[in-house]
Parts: sequence; C-alpha cells; structure tokens
Amino acid sequence: MWTSTQYRRVVRGSAWYDLLVMAAFVTPWTFALLHGALTAVSLALNLPGDLPAFAPMHGLMANLLGSIVCVWAVLRIRDPQVVFGRYDAVGRFLFASWQVYALVHGASWLLVIFLVFELAWGIAQVLPMRTPSRASLAPTGTVQNL
Repeated sequence: MWTSTQYRRVVRGSAWYDLLVMAAFVTPWTFALLHGALTAVSLALNLPGDLPAFAPMHGLMANLLGSIVCVWAVLRIRDPQVVFGRYDAVGRFLFASWQVYALVHGASWLLVIFLVFELAWGIAQVLPMRTPSRASLAPTGTVQNL
C-alpha cells in the first residue's frame, strides 16, 4: 500500500521513465537512430523474432506514439495526480497486451525488456493507497497569535 506521497513519486517516476525511453521516438531522425541501434543489439544478441525496416507510415506511427507518450509524461511529471497514475496503469496494461501479441506474432524478443517495465509500472500504479488515519487529519497543534 502506498501513502499519497509515495504514490505521487511512483507516478512521477513512471513518467520520467516514459520520457527517457520514448524521447527517441519523437522525430523521424532520432527514431531512425534508435531503430538502427535496436536492430544492432537484436542481431548481436541473436534474439529470436524480427525487427523489420520501417516504411514511412510505420515511422509516422512511431513518431505519433512517441509524441503523445512524451506529452503525457510531462503532464505526470508536473502534476502526478492519483487519477493520472490509475489511467496510466490501464494504458500500460493495454501496451503490454499488444506487446505480448507482437511477440506471439514474431516480433523481436528485444520487446521483452519493454514489456517487463510496462508490467512493473502498471502493477505499481494499481496497488492500493493507504487511507489517511484520523490522527493524520488532526490539527498540527500549532498555536496562532490572535
């Protein structure tokens, strides 16, 4: 169970993760570099599955994904609300399901790394929050001069 402060840190942490991982997806140039690097890693590790070349339409979809995820990440960094964390968890479970689908249909196993993080952040954000005790809601006892 998370306290409110801990949960906000989790939401902000997941947002920073998204921003760092997805920043390279935002432009066609950075995505081309990332795709080349991921292809090289996949080949070097001799991982099963394909990481095919991207046609312009595929690149456009990757750039749109990167753009939206980065905007969503900045929102959660600036304002890590509980409701944003809950919605983000749902999105992560959806992403994870499509990643599993892609793996089953022959995608590069390099995707497993991203799948693990999607599931971890999703689980962290669906864990319950501790309800504040009555004592924590009590006045702090500071005396004001009238």
